[in-house]
Formats: sequence, structure tokens, C-alpha cells
Amino acid sequence: MRARLDIPAGTLHRFSHRSEILGHNRLGDTATREIIVYTPHGHDGNGLPLLVDIVGFTAGGPAHVNWKNFGENVPERLDRLIHEGRMPPVAVVFPDCFTRLGGNQYIDSDAMGPWGTWLTTELLEDVEGRFKCGGDGKRGLFGKSSGGYGAIIHAMKHSDIWSAAACHSGDMAFELCYLPEMASALRAIARAGSIETFVTDFEKGPKYSGSALHDLMTFAMAATYDPDPDPDVFCGIRLPVDPHTCELIEERWNAWLEWDPVVIVDRHLYALRSLKGLWIECGEVDQYNLVYGARRLHKKLDAAGVEHVYQEFNDNHSSIDYRLDESLPFLANSLLS
Repeated sequence: MRARLDIPAGTLHRFSHRSEILGHNRLGDTATREIIVYTPHGHDGNGLPLLVDIVGFTAGGPAHVNWKNFGENVPERLDRLIHEGRMPPVAVVFPDCFTRLGGNQYIDSDAMGPWGTWLTTELLEDVEGRFKCGGDGKRGLFGKSSGGYGAIIHAMKHSDIWSAAACHSGDMAFELCYLPEMASALRAIARAGSIETFVTDFEKGPKYSGSALHDLMTFAMAATYDPDPDPDVFCGIRLPVDPHTCELIEERWNAWLEWDPVVIVDRHLYALRSLKGLWIECGEVDQYNLVYGARRLHKKLDAAGVEHVYQEFNDNHSSIDYRLDESLPFLANSLLS
């Protein structure tokens, strides 16, 4: 049942995409991906701005079009916002970017796969070729958590592709959001006997604990930011800490920091200034400490004179889709400016 039956519904187009490059990963993940494209009521996509929804850890794009109890999924939210005149019509892509390790940071990795390249080449070529939407100056992306990280890192590194981005509660200030999880990951390895055993046991189920999910996320981040080049290392996973004392291994941790938005933003100010719109926000009581990284990033952008919208709201990291009511109109209107 739709949340609002009185609002005209857009159309969801589903198709299978066979990538030429995503098969180059060490997780054994498929290169065939389901792509869902939303077009608003009365539109086939032709000439519309294009937004890409990149989701948080453990989710996939198709999850955002599923029925949602006591609320709206993303297409229903778009229907309402467009119907109410709060945003112009846009096409929105919901790509399946799920991985064996539970998620994605949307950057290229020898272990995880060339996700950054795929998002900026094959995915756009397929969608824009089919629906005649997007194009130079009319592409944006948005996401929360890992998706928020992907949005801000793409804004920094691929501003030639994206003209607007919205980062909701994105991963940043890595020492605050990732380092606190390292001790738990080491205990998980000790209990299982190896990372490979932990992952394969996790996959067997029949269920998993919240702490195990956090440990899996830590391993996914390791395979993303600093994969071991040794092909015999399971999924390329190596942690940036000593396995016995949990002391930081400086070389390994520095490799992670090369992907921390707060650390590297000064190198990408020109790119961020070129955007038509940049939205950054986080909950004031985010349980993963992400608000402190968001404040640091906002402070640096302000000092450098980079135009952006920064907002904090009275909530944590969970169940904050309602914040899209603010960022989606901002992105759509920015792309038409």
C-alpha cells in the first residue's frame, strides 16, 4: 500500500546491467547488477536532471524502492515533493552496489572492485543512454552513512562528472568512527581463528549479532581503504593495528587517512568550489561520532570560502530518511541553476 494514494505515482524501470569491469574484484562478487530508475509521473526521463542514490552499509539501491511501513520509500517521497512543487521533476537511479562484505564506500579498490570508476562510467552510460537524462551539469548524487561518504568523496574526486552532492551523516574523521571498532574486530578474529573463518561463518547464518555486523564492516573498510596486495590474503583484508596489542601500524593507518574527507579536503577545494550545490549534514547525537567529523569538514570549507549548506539536526544516525525532504529539493534545484 502506498503512503499517499492521492498523489500520482512515478514509474520504476528495472533492468539488468552487465558490467565489463565490476568482475575485477577479490570477493567473488557478480558483475551483473540490478538497476532501478525512477521517472516522475508524466515523464519518460528525457531531458531531466539525474540523481544517483548510493546507500549505506548493509543496504542496496533496490531496498530504497521497497514498501515501507508507516512512511514513504524514496520514490513515494519523490512523488510527494514533486507533486507539492517543492522540487522539479528528476530521474533517480537506485543501483545495486552490495558486496560480499556487506557494503560499499564507492571508491576503487583492488579487493572490493572498481566501484568509483563504474559509477562514473558504465552506470551513467547505460542509464543516460536508455533514458536520455542527466549529462554534463545535470548529474548529482546523494547518500547516507557509507553513501554519504561516497557522495562527498565523489564530489571531491569526480567534480567533472557530478555537479551536486548531498552527504548525509557520511563517514569522516576516521579516528573517531573507525578506530573505536578495531579492538572488537581483533576479538572477533581471535574467537573465529581467522578473518576468513569469521566471514564464512557469518555467511552461513542463520542469524548474526549486531557486534558481528560491526566487525564485518571493519573488515570491509580494510578491504576498501588499504587492501593487502598479496593475492593469498582472504579478500585482501588487513587491519591497520597490531593483532596482539591493537597499536596503530602507522603505514597502514596512513593509507586509510588518504581516504578521510576531513584529512584530504584541502587538496580538493577547487573541485568543491566548482559544484552547483553541496549539502552536508549530520545528527547532533550521531552514535558513530560522525557529527564531529562533519563539523571539522564544515569548518575547513567555511575557512576556504567553499559555498555549501551545512545543517545539524536533533537526531542520531538511524531512521533519518525524512531529512531527504530538505536535501532532494536542494539538489534538484541546484542542477537546474
